[in-house]
Amino acid sequence: MSRFVDRVTIHVAAGNGGHGCSSVHREKFKPLGGPDGGNGGNGGSVRLVVDPQVHTLLDFHFRPHAKGSNGKPGMGDNRDGATGEDLVLKVPDGTVVLDSNGSILADLVGEGTTFEAAQGGRGGLGNAALASKARKAPGFALLGEEGQHRDLVLELKSVADVGLVGFPSAGKSSLVSVLSAAKPKIADYPFTTLAPNLGVVQTAGDVFTVADVPGLIPGASTGRGLGLEFLRHLERCAVLAHVVDCATLEPGRDPLSDIDALEAELAAYQPALDADHGLGDLAERPRVVILNKIDIPDAADLADLVEPELAQRGWPVFRISAVSHEGLRELTFALARMVAEYRERHPKPQPRRQVIRPKAIDEVEFSVVPDPEVDGGFIVRGTRPERWIAQTQFDNDEAVGYLADRLNRLGVEDELVRLGAEPGAPVTIGEVTFDWEPMTPMGDDVPVTGRGTDVRLDRNERVGAAERKQARRLRRGLPDLDEESEQDIP
Repeated sequence: MSRFVDRVTIHVAAGNGGHGCSSVHREKFKPLGGPDGGNGGNGGSVRLVVDPQVHTLLDFHFRPHAKGSNGKPGMGDNRDGATGEDLVLKVPDGTVVLDSNGSILADLVGEGTTFEAAQGGRGGLGNAALASKARKAPGFALLGEEGQHRDLVLELKSVADVGLVGFPSAGKSSLVSVLSAAKPKIADYPFTTLAPNLGVVQTAGDVFTVADVPGLIPGASTGRGLGLEFLRHLERCAVLAHVVDCATLEPGRDPLSDIDALEAELAAYQPALDADHGLGDLAERPRVVILNKIDIPDAADLADLVEPELAQRGWPVFRISAVSHEGLRELTFALARMVAEYRERHPKPQPRRQVIRPKAIDEVEFSVVPDPEVDGGFIVRGTRPERWIAQTQFDNDEAVGYLADRLNRLGVEDELVRLGAEPGAPVTIGEVTFDWEPMTPMGDDVPVTGRGTDVRLDRNERVGAAERKQARRLRRGLPDLDEESEQDIP
């Protein structure tokens, strides 16, 4: 038996960007071939796309984790790495995307509407792209960035034109079954329906959808029963129809009290999509009252008593029987007319166009604040400095020197000096903490040294040829070269 799932939490992770390549062109008779390391490919993103063939979030309930493919690393001979493939997740029409704090990120309405759930990481630049006047043959490349990781909540708010509301066992599912081709489960006990049922109703020239929203009882707007789980399916409905059981045998219940109780719940519920769609509160939607089960004599007498009072409220009242099909034709055409009037006032939502928000020219690109946990330390925050830290190979002195030059050009060092930072002060950027030393002179004035080295840094962990030869002799059990040279001296 299929399940209806309308709320899930998914964990999306975009692909990582490929690393750049550090390579030097080697060809016969071309001793100065220059750098030819290619760039890494961008990681694949994760996108949510509305598909009209998908009607539930059941797939995400069983497979909540989704990850885009990684970008390939760059290669020599100026060959860039391949870009990772985007992962497309198909969602039903009417899916609302929320972050872990409950804030709405996107409302996906209309076939083809797309939302980028996680952005793929950028590929790192190869040493060919890093070559400059100061560094003609860089001995390093930039690392690829990690893809974005996010936890998102998906909520399905049904895109229905008419919403049927009423107490349990009022006959909502039966009405959906006779108005459309839908075949919901029908039984004579409360809470038979545990998931909204959608049906397509066809008239002479109009087609509209009707939804049966289950579990509405007094207190539903505060979480009692199943109300809070399914009240959101009414947010997009153009017309709300009260289905009243005129043949109920429960003491203390009558059509007027049932309608008043549900109206109080609808007024208390605040839809989350008011600002986006301009539909207003549920209490302001057009109403229809459907007096059901009039094929029973006692129910027909009760309908005669309450119909005049309901008409005074200005709501259209229809007497029907889902069993004998009495009054269904008039009800169908009246609902089609009200839906058509709504559509004229509210055009059908179109797929959202991509919005580009250019960055302001005077926008602050970083900030430096004192570290509250380290005395005399500082924390540098900003998209660019944190991205540069993630791209740096810290086991390569030249790459570290290049990072220092980038931070200096951005103005980080000037800001540290202005705030009174002392040489050796711990500075944290992203997940890396280092001892700050003013890097002077700048990269253009630094004398050229071996690839992968920088004279401004004290340490140099690169192993020379003599040291490698000495290590090989020791591994083979041969005597030390220094000892042999001492023995040869007379």
